[in-house]
Amino acid sequence: MSDIRSRLFKSPRLAALGLLSVAMIWGATFVLTHKTLEDFPVFAFLGWRFMVATLAFGIIFIKPLSRALKNLHRPSLHTALAAGVFLALGYIFQTFGLIPASLGGTTPARAAFITGMYVVLVPLGQFIVHRQVPRIGLGIGIVAAMMGLWFLSGLGSESGQSYWVWGDSMVLVCSVAYTVHMLILGRADESYNTVLLTFIQLVIVMVICASMSIVTQEGAPFPRGFDIWFAILVCGVFASAYAFVIQTWAQQVMAPTRVALILVSEPAFGGLFGWMAMGHVLRHELVGSLFMLGAMVISERWGSNREEGDPSLEGPAVLIEEK
Repeated sequence: MSDIRSRLFKSPRLAALGLLSVAMIWGATFVLTHKTLEDFPVFAFLGWRFMVATLAFGIIFIKPLSRALKNLHRPSLHTALAAGVFLALGYIFQTFGLIPASLGGTTPARAAFITGMYVVLVPLGQFIVHRQVPRIGLGIGIVAAMMGLWFLSGLGSESGQSYWVWGDSMVLVCSVAYTVHMLILGRADESYNTVLLTFIQLVIVMVICASMSIVTQEGAPFPRGFDIWFAILVCGVFASAYAFVIQTWAQQVMAPTRVALILVSEPAFGGLFGWMAMGHVLRHELVGSLFMLGAMVISERWGSNREEGDPSLEGPAVLIEEK
């Protein structure tokens, strides 16, 4: 039975399915978060969200976490701390990029497009760090994903804004932060404990956001009302605790560029749930979603440098890591 679990843990295909579920959850919770931030401060929301995520994760994984803490070694701690800092920066800059347009904020669709730039930045970072050139399938997948993001953003439609705003710059910084976060996690091989890496990241984001809430004089308001608590619990348990353990695990068995291509489908899922709510679909969003789907199929079918059982799975030097 342990052999079966070991093979499942090392399965890139199973990891891909897990990442797809994460992208779906993130897409579904985008509207929920956006609505909540109309009535609750940004840093306070993120602080409460990651406090719930940390508690939920700690309770669910209390036994393996306690064992991992006893055997904590310095490389794991350094990796988790660095990844947590850049993860927090990504969330903070993305959220501030979505402030009201009257204050210079960008639109959710444009934010999704600019955030998705990590699908290009990750392989670029891999090339700079490891001189690792993606296979042709991944290259085609990246181009298809960027075209899909372009259509989804509405930049190619008549309603799309053509000028750059302050919020766009904030989200661009977010995309860079997510890229660094993926590259850091991509260096962690199977000797790193997934549970411990995830837990430390959650704690770091919680501490940073809660501290910023106090520094910016938001205080630490107690959430009131069903809607706010519902958003915090859903985002904390599913969009944070569950999502980051899946992402951390997947980056240990998959190339980071392929991970990025799967996670970048988040805007497509967001559009899908939006269409379900509105009862109709915009043409440019449908075209964008089809490009995104094609990007994932192409990269999964022809973009892999590694197959299950390939000896190159061993060791971080050959990992082309993943948002």
